[in-house]
Amino acid sequence: MADPNYQPPVSSGDGWFSPGRMNVQVVYCLYLVSFVVGLTGIVGLIMAYMNRGKGEPWVDTHYAYAIRTFWIGLLYALISSILMLVAIGVILIFGVAIWIVVRCVIGLQKASAGEPIANPTSWWI
Repeated sequence: MADPNYQPPVSSGDGWFSPGRMNVQVVYCLYLVSFVVGLTGIVGLIMAYMNRGKGEPWVDTHYAYAIRTFWIGLLYALISSILMLVAIGVILIFGVAIWIVVRCVIGLQKASAGEPIANPTSWWI
């Protein structure tokens, strides 16, 4: 017989789509996978925008960092693409790819440790 006082267990909120450590890690991984499958970066950006401001403060620094990584990376890639006309853009586009990978790895490491990003508004690393 069903217990009238039964309360379903409360979810920890740390799933793939809810704001938290795992979601931030998924966003960074989607950014990295976007080097092979381009649309996953946009999916990661949408997930970061959807969960920004809904988690703990340290998680929100990761969302801000991930969002800025996408937009600044896109800006750097566009500038590099334009500069490919004068051949220096080829070198710069590899620099942009390395920059994105480094930011994602730093974000993954800090998210795994439960640490905030020290300066999420940085244009560098």
